[in-house]
Amino acid sequence: MTVTTPRGFRAAGVAAGLKASGASDVALVVNDGPDAGVAGVFTANRVKAAPVLWTQQVVHGGVVRAVVLNSGGANACTGPAGFQDTHATAEHTAAALTASSPRLMLGAGEVAVCSTGLIGERLPMSALLSGVRGAVRGLSRDGGQPAAEAIMTTDTRPKTTVAAGSGWTVGGMAKGAGMLAPAMATMLCVLTTDAVAGPDALDAALRAATRVTFDRIDSDGCMSTNDTVLLLSSGASGIEPSEVELAAAVTAACHDLAQQLIADAEGATKQIAIDVVGAATEDDAVEVGRSVARNNLVKTALFGNDPNWGRVLAAVGTTAAVFEPDGVDVAVNGVWVCRGGAAAEDRSKVDLTGRDVTIRIDLHTGDAAATIWTNDLSHAYVHENSAYSS
Repeated sequence: MTVTTPRGFRAAGVAAGLKASGASDVALVVNDGPDAGVAGVFTANRVKAAPVLWTQQVVHGGVVRAVVLNSGGANACTGPAGFQDTHATAEHTAAALTASSPRLMLGAGEVAVCSTGLIGERLPMSALLSGVRGAVRGLSRDGGQPAAEAIMTTDTRPKTTVAAGSGWTVGGMAKGAGMLAPAMATMLCVLTTDAVAGPDALDAALRAATRVTFDRIDSDGCMSTNDTVLLLSSGASGIEPSEVELAAAVTAACHDLAQQLIADAEGATKQIAIDVVGAATEDDAVEVGRSVARNNLVKTALFGNDPNWGRVLAAVGTTAAVFEPDGVDVAVNGVWVCRGGAAAEDRSKVDLTGRDVTIRIDLHTGDAAATIWTNDLSHAYVHENSAYSS
């Protein structure tokens, strides 16, 4: 159930001393397969971390043999020196891998770099590079789980997944527990497949998948500087799936990881699905769902087990979506508490004692629909983010 489930991949996770806790903080994923195709999707934030800028260039080249990831520091807003640190990390990783297995013979331009943690501070490079060497020594087919653990920050548990194709597989790992907003999250994600697929096919599958998964989770409306999702292909299965088959498997893997991310959101006591139906367009449905997901009054009401549908309707009203205010219906956990923009069933019928919550909003203006996933806003979220440093 990890990035090393597909054939042709090894991984490792080690402690390099980047985290004050002493927990593992450097991960490495290596593609040993006959192919080395890659695709990537990155944060839309205009303030991009050095590893994002580097890895965007690497992905543009279409070949990636290794991904090195660190927690314990974002290497964001660190200027030209921070970019040089990223470059040095890629060079060091390439040299260490080539020395350990000369048949790889890879250069820095085939190494993607990802970082996560506190913004604004340089990474301790001697510790990081020592960690890279340790990760190279520790590479194995069983290293997927340690790698997933090494990229955690405020996560309470590692996130891994597998989606099976017909004779080929997609595996993945991700981290993220806060700043989960459209254009990904404060998340890193590495997906692997042993399918035969070139960069163009990988890119099409990844973008189709992220559009309906990672781009539709929204924990707190905040967008990170380091968001990165990579999809690597080894070709080790010898099987070339159709575009539809590849996209379906990648989407299944991304959906599973996205749900794990939102389930582990900082301080969350509720996992909320906002289903918007009857919209004029899919964009309208997404906009409405996102507006409700980001509304602190809605989120705090759900934390308090209060089915306050008025707050939902008020959030819908802030959008540019096509609808009539007196034509909107709202249900909370299957109880239609609002019909035609007014009170309907008794709100006391709504059971909010469990963790899972579904808000269904029918705009009655068309046939389009979309789902946005979010969580409630609790005391623990405020505490964790007021005290956070990595």
